[in-house]
Amino acid sequence: MKRLSKSMVVCFMAAVMMMTVGCQKKDIAPIIPEGCLPGLFSVSETQQVYFSRGNLQYQASTNTWRFAEHQYDYVGTQTADGNGYYGGNVSGSDNRNISSTYSGWIDLFGWGTGSNPTLSSQNNEDYGTFVDWGCNPISNGGNTANRWRTLTQAEWEYLLNERPNASSKFAIGNINGVGGLILLPDSWTLPSECSFTSGYATYDGYIDIDWTHNSYTLAQWAQMEAAGAVFLPAAGDRYGTNVYDVGLGVYYWSSTPVNKLSAYIMNLVSSGLSATNCNSRTVGYSVRLVQY
Repeated sequence: MKRLSKSMVVCFMAAVMMMTVGCQKKDIAPIIPEGCLPGLFSVSETQQVYFSRGNLQYQASTNTWRFAEHQYDYVGTQTADGNGYYGGNVSGSDNRNISSTYSGWIDLFGWGTGSNPTLSSQNNEDYGTFVDWGCNPISNGGNTANRWRTLTQAEWEYLLNERPNASSKFAIGNINGVGGLILLPDSWTLPSECSFTSGYATYDGYIDIDWTHNSYTLAQWAQMEAAGAVFLPAAGDRYGTNVYDVGLGVYYWSSTPVNKLSAYIMNLVSSGLSATNCNSRTVGYSVRLVQY
C-alpha cells in the first residue's frame, strides 16, 4: 500500500476540517417549549425558567386547564348590577361563580388546589396539602401532566431582587389599559419602537399604582413580548365567592408554605413589590406557571 506523504496528510486534514466547519449550524435559535414565552429568567444561581404564555385558567364543566390567550387577559368579575365587567376581559366568565359545575373560566385559586381547583372553603385545614397546578395537562401548554410548576418563595425572591441587574428588570405599567407588573428576561434588547422605565413612581413612600409608569399599545406589547418580556396582570383576589382589588392588586402564589394556615405570595401593592409577604391559604390568587 502506498503511504501518504506528509503534505498529502496535511491537505487531507485541512479538507476534513473545512467540511466539519461547513456542516456546523451557527446561531441556531433555541426551541421554545410549547406554551412558553421566549425569555429565560434566572430563579437561582444555577437555574433558569421559561414563563407560561399567560395566567392559568380552569373550566370546571369540561375539566379543562389552559393558559390565558394573552398575557394581559384575566377573568375578573361582573359589576354588582351585572351590566358588565370591570378589570377582567374573559367573556362570559366570573370568579364569583366558582363551583364544580361552572361552565365559565376561573383564574383565582386557593393555595395548592391543583387537584381541587374550585375549592372556595374558608377553612385552612382544607388546604393542608400542596398539589401543584402544573401537575395537570394544560390544553395549550403541551397537554401532558407534570410539565409545569409553581415558583417557590426563594425563586420569586431571587428573580425580583437577587439576579444580576434585578432592579432594572421589573416595572409597573399597562397594556392597552390593563395594569400589572412587567418582568424582563436575563438577556434583553429593547425593541426600537418601545421604551421601558424600570421600577415605579412613588409618593410619600408608597407606590403610585396608576399604571402609567409604562404604557404600551397592543402592537408595542407584541414587540416587547417577542423580545421576552413577561406581564403579570393585576387580577385581584378572591375570598370565598367574593372578588376584590380587580385591576389594583398583583397577587401570585408561590409553592412555599409558611405554616399550617398561610403560604408565601409574590405581590405588588401600594407598600411595594415583595416575595416575602404571606396570606391565608384560603384566599384565591393568580397562578403563573414556569418550566425549565
